[in-house]
Amino acid sequence: MAALRYAGLDDTDSEDELPPGWEERTTKDGWVYYANHTEEKTQWEHPKTGKRKRVAGDLPYGWEQETDENGQVFFVDHINKRTTYLDPRLAFTVDDNPTKPTTRQRYDGSTTAMEILQGRDFTGKVVLVTGANSGIGFETAKSFALHGAHVILACRNMSRASEAVSRILEEWHKAKVEAMTLDLAVLRSVQHFAEAFKAKNVPLHILVCNAGTFALPWSLTKDGLETTFQVNHLGHFYLVQLLQDVLCRSAPARVIVVSSESHRFTDINDSSGKLDLSRLSLSSSDYWAMLAYNRSKLCNILFSNELHRLLSPRGVTSNALHPGNMMFSAIHRNSWVYKLLFTLARPFTKSMQCRIGDRIRTSNHGVLLQKVLPGEAQILYHVLRKIDSKAKQSPEGQLIFIIS
Repeated sequence: MAALRYAGLDDTDSEDELPPGWEERTTKDGWVYYANHTEEKTQWEHPKTGKRKRVAGDLPYGWEQETDENGQVFFVDHINKRTTYLDPRLAFTVDDNPTKPTTRQRYDGSTTAMEILQGRDFTGKVVLVTGANSGIGFETAKSFALHGAHVILACRNMSRASEAVSRILEEWHKAKVEAMTLDLAVLRSVQHFAEAFKAKNVPLHILVCNAGTFALPWSLTKDGLETTFQVNHLGHFYLVQLLQDVLCRSAPARVIVVSSESHRFTDINDSSGKLDLSRLSLSSSDYWAMLAYNRSKLCNILFSNELHRLLSPRGVTSNALHPGNMMFSAIHRNSWVYKLLFTLARPFTKSMQCRIGDRIRTSNHGVLLQKVLPGEAQILYHVLRKIDSKAKQSPEGQLIFIIS
């Protein structure tokens, strides 16, 4: 109390009453934050109690939530024909946390993507997510869209992509979301996509290279390359190269590459320690689906690190992340063996929303926390771990970049 008295915050009669100059507001997803008009700053914690709050329940009958041109939420009372920036549900808030958490305690394995992004406003930001019609790609796209971003779903199957767009619009009819055709297994399709994107004359602030394939039988693409290598690595590499000028013009911008911890279980060097090109696009005689997947994920990390080295001076950072082990998604659909294993493991895995919480949290270190991690390329796991020595900046990364 002495500290509160010194700060002048003990003048009010009620513990929850705000001191002079403070205002209570809410975000689109119902979280309460506090604006200090004197110091022109905002914070999540109540200035006196240190508690976080969220509104409970739906809006009263006849009310609708809108967003103004500055991205601030306001409320329309259609019955009484009036508008207000005060959420009518503020009288029914509930405590989010009775004690102020530390940074380490704030997020855990059960945290969802919407909780990670609560209070973040992406209005005016353009986000491109590959493979966004299902799984973690869809949840990532939806989370950004529901927080105001203009999200583009880059997908091979336009029918499923359109369904994904409709599902997002059902949650928020004012979400700015659209679908575009992108087939990473066809480099001409990647080129056409980049041309169509540039024709829109919009910036690109966040590019999430999410699409991938797993457990495919050996096959070659129309470009004559092994399919897993092209879809998981080379297609995204080509896409980033084609959109590099847009990213640089949109700086600060971010490239997020979805890799995997399985990159640890392979190598692309020969016995003498030199890069072995035959280990990238495997022949039918050397092919094993898991090996091809692991090597493509290692290429993702080497590419991301080298991309960061080259573009970070121009305001574009690149980060690679591991989305989680054995989660239940559609990536296993090409093999009945892996489908069985994933199905058996499903009761012991997190929900897709919680897994995306992990992913959004780690992605946020690359997308949002530029002041915390200035100019650093990180491989991001559920928590920030040390970069595997195999994937640190290396001549292999530069060679992968040049060869690709």
